[in-house]
Formats: sequence, C-alpha cells, structure tokens
Amino acid sequence: MAQRTGKANNSRVPNATKRLRLGLGIMLTLLLVVGGKLFLVQGLDVGGMAEAALNSRMKQTVLPAERGSILDSRGTVLANSVIRYNVVVDQRVNTKTETFKRLDDAKEKLVDVSREQGLTELAAALGMEKDAIREAVTGRQPYYIVAKDVKPDVEDRISQLQIPGIVTEGVSKRVYPNGSVAGGIIGFLQDGTTGQAGIEQTQDGLLKGADGKRLFEIGADGLRIPVGVDELTPPEDGKDVKLTINSDLQYFAQQAIQSQTEKLNAEWGSIIVMDAKTGDLVAMADTNAPDPNDPGRVAAKDRGVRSVTAAYEPGSVQKMMTVAALIEEGKAGPLDEFTLDPTYTVNGQTFSDSFAHGTEDRTLAGILGYSMNTGTVMAGQRLSKEQRYDWLKKFGIGEAPDIGLPATASGILTPWQQWDGRQEFTVLFGQGVSQSTLQTVRAFQSIANNGVMLQPRLIDSYVAADGTEEKVAPAEPRQIVSESTAQQVQDILESAVTEGQIKDAGIDGYRVGAKTGTSESPCDDGKSGFCGYTASIVGMAPMDDPRFIVEVVLQRPKGSIYGITNGPVFRSVMSQALRTYNVQPSTGEPARLPQFAK
Repeated sequence: MAQRTGKANNSRVPNATKRLRLGLGIMLTLLLVVGGKLFLVQGLDVGGMAEAALNSRMKQTVLPAERGSILDSRGTVLANSVIRYNVVVDQRVNTKTETFKRLDDAKEKLVDVSREQGLTELAAALGMEKDAIREAVTGRQPYYIVAKDVKPDVEDRISQLQIPGIVTEGVSKRVYPNGSVAGGIIGFLQDGTTGQAGIEQTQDGLLKGADGKRLFEIGADGLRIPVGVDELTPPEDGKDVKLTINSDLQYFAQQAIQSQTEKLNAEWGSIIVMDAKTGDLVAMADTNAPDPNDPGRVAAKDRGVRSVTAAYEPGSVQKMMTVAALIEEGKAGPLDEFTLDPTYTVNGQTFSDSFAHGTEDRTLAGILGYSMNTGTVMAGQRLSKEQRYDWLKKFGIGEAPDIGLPATASGILTPWQQWDGRQEFTVLFGQGVSQSTLQTVRAFQSIANNGVMLQPRLIDSYVAADGTEEKVAPAEPRQIVSESTAQQVQDILESAVTEGQIKDAGIDGYRVGAKTGTSESPCDDGKSGFCGYTASIVGMAPMDDPRFIVEVVLQRPKGSIYGITNGPVFRSVMSQALRTYNVQPSTGEPARLPQFAK
C-alpha cells in the first residue's frame, strides 16, 4: 500500500511543473504583447495616439495683430487701432479648484497656489475689488466675462498668473480721432474687422497684419499644466498707410464746400486740391462727409468720394483741352482771330453762347476767356473728329485714375466713329462726354506742369511696425503737350481772370489762371431731359510757376444758373493752400492777352 502511494505522488510533480511553465509562458506572452503595444504607442506612435492625446490637451488663444494706422502727409493720425482684451472665466473650472500649481517667479520649480491667493492677484492686476472678482468667477457658467478692454500689459500679467479657468480674448477697437475729416477717403470697418470703404477697404490686407497665438496645455480637469507646452507666436502688426492729404487743408475745404452747397441749396459739392509738381492730392472734400466712427449717420450715397466716383458732363472747362490741342497741332494760336455771329451753324447744327452778343471779332484767348461755344466750335473744326477724340484720350478722359480708392469712375468717351452729327462738336466744349472731377484736375495739372502729366497720388508710403517707410513709386510721367504749348495755354487761362469773365477768382498778391464750366445734369431716373446744372471752376496758381490746382464742383444748385458762381470758394481754398505751404507771392507781371481782335 505504501509503495503505490509513493508512486502516485511522484507522478503529480511533472504535471505541476508543466502547469507552472504554461502559466509563465502565458504571462510572458501577455507581457510581450503589452510591452509591444506600449512600444508602438509611446515609441513609434504608429496611429498618432500620443499626438492626438496631446492635441486634445492643447488650448489656443488668439493674439490679434494691431491694425495699421492711416496717417495724413505730416503723420497726423486719421485712423488707428488699440488692442484690448476681455478676461473670460469658465466658472465650472474655477469654482471647483481649491489649489493649483504654477512655476515660481524664477520658473525653476512648481509651487502650490490657493484659489484665494489667485483671486487676490487677479483683483490687483485688474484694479477691482476681490469680492467682485470672487462673484464673477464663481458659478456654473462655461463662459463669463470678468473684465473688458484690458490693456496688453495687464493681459500679460493675468496670463502669467495661470489661474484655472481664466483666459483672455483679444479685441481690436478702431478709432477715428478727427471724425468726418477725410471720412470718405478713410472709409470704415464692417463688424470692426474688415475694411468696408475707402482706404480701409482697398488697403485692408496691408493694414490687417497677421494674428499671433498663445498655445498651452491643459489637463483633463481643465487646469493649465504648468510644465506643459507653452508656445507664443507674436502677432505681426499691420502697416501704416501714409496719405498725401493735409488734414488741416482737408478740414478747411470740407467746411468751404459744405457752406457753398447749403448756401445754394445744391445736392452735393466737391473740391479737389492737387500739387501740380507731384500729383499729390492734398485735399479731396465732399459735402456730408461720413464720420467713420458712425458712418450710418449719413446716407449711403454720401459715404464715398464723389471726386472720383461721380462722372458728369464737365461743360466749358473742357475748352482748355480743345485750345491746347489746336495750339499743339499748329491749327491756331492764342491771338488768332475769329468773326463770331450770335449763333453758329455747321452741318445743320446750330450753337449759341450763354450771353447775347452781336457779330464780334474775337481772339482764341477771348473765346476761352468768355467761354464762347460758337467760337470753340468754329476753331475746333480745324481738328478732325479723330484728332478731337485722340486729344481727349491723351488728357486722360475715359481713363480712371488709380489712386487707391474703390469705385473710381472712368467716365464715358464714346469712340469718334459713333458720334452723331451734334456730338462731334459738343465734345469740344464738354458735352456728350462725362468724366470725374479728378480726371479734369489731372488734365489741368499737365498744363500747369509744363505739359507733363503726373498720375494723381493719394497714398504716399507704407510704414512697417519697426518704422521702416516704403515710398509708393509714382507712375511714369507723360508728356501731353510741349512746354511751349503749355505756357501759351497758361497765358490764356490767366487772361480769362485778368481780362475775361472770371475776375472773381483773382487772389491778391498771386497770379491766377482759371476756367469755369456749366453743363446740363440728366435726371437720375434716366429719362430724357435734365434736372438742373453742374457748375464748376478749375484753376491754378501762382502762374509764375503753378503749384496748385483747385477745382470746385456743385451739383444742381438752385436758382438761376447765371447767378451762380464758385469763384469766391475757389479763391478761398486756393488762398488757404498757398498759405499752408508757404508759397511765395507772385513777382512777375500777369498775362493780359487781348480778348477782342484789334
């Protein structure tokens, strides 16, 4: 019996050993599987699980770029932005946090910070009572604004506190310190972020810059991990846009045209002041100019710049171009004589003048000086239809000047082959063709600048955040007429003031040349007929060496057209421009070309 029992016990030993070995093998296999999985996840991260986990812990705060300023020619701020921050709390996170960790001031080790200490520090940074802070951060709301319009230095202090649930959100506020001065030129923002009109719209990309960001790591409990990822990408601020506008002269011109428009009950008025030597636009004034701080206070039609957006028949100011073409083509000279009857008929078309007269012998200078349609058509016939068209094109009619503003009008210049029997003559005195005020000023600038046309300039330069200034290169100048022709036309324009009908444009101490214009204004409904007149005057001074071009335009003033004059407004604005830029008074004798044939 004893022997059998001993044999049975010995037989169990190998079985137990087998089971032990099997168990160890299974455990080793499981360890290899788990270890391999850990190696794949943590080492190779084939499925991107670690990266996904990290991304789930990342929180990003946008740091808005500061929008560039808009400046006048002297650096006066016309538009600028201030960066402010809203301090926001997730009350659910902050309320349940009794203590949190953050790096000490030396950023060497983690320290424990109580919620009460954090609230004390936050109150001190914001300049608020601690009880008010506690009330603001306590509750169950996931989004609650603790403070608004916090300055950047305060925002940085708050971010360094690393208080659980507290984040900052950047906001940009646009400010226009001069109100409506150059308001249409500057434009405004839509929703406080995107340019909606004017320079704000066309230069939006440069003004905006590029936002930065702050990226940090939070735990599953919503608390910031002190030793986790903390990356800062600074914003790249937008560039400043420096204009050619002189804000003081702009203000003066706006007041002048607003007063004239109201005095004559006109629908609108515009004034341009251009530097004839550079093409710089130093003032572009419109009535009812918008205040970009509140553009909705004026009608939508008043929010642009009519000097460039409104095209109309210019009237007799166009006679300057006809006279210049005749002289340049060798078809006539300033003292050439013409016998003019009360009316003039050609090809079945009859033309008359704005004043009654008998048969008169006039010089070409006298035809322009008294703005005679009859004489302009008689002399202009010496130019072929194609030449008339080509010369208008040379003076920039039909070509929209690109000055960096939206909705710039090119006007209408119909090809000469499509002119009817009357239009082929009316284009000689500014009817049957339309153009903007800026196009007219550009044409006169070429005469003032010895026949060389400079493209108008509104944007002078771009200024980077580090102060680096990048000048905007002017367009290539164009020689429109010879210097001799330009001088002869200048003498004719000056004689229109000294000897002709535009004496109220004269300025004491300065020689002035000018031309007036009046045209019928079609009704807005597009139907036949007209609903008033467009009255204008454009001139240059001082004629010794012309520096400035000024044009004044009134749309549909009320009353008799023969009683309307913009001469005093022209004189006032031109005088102000000459004073502002310290232009010395004239020293030479003025041109006095005879208006009548001897």
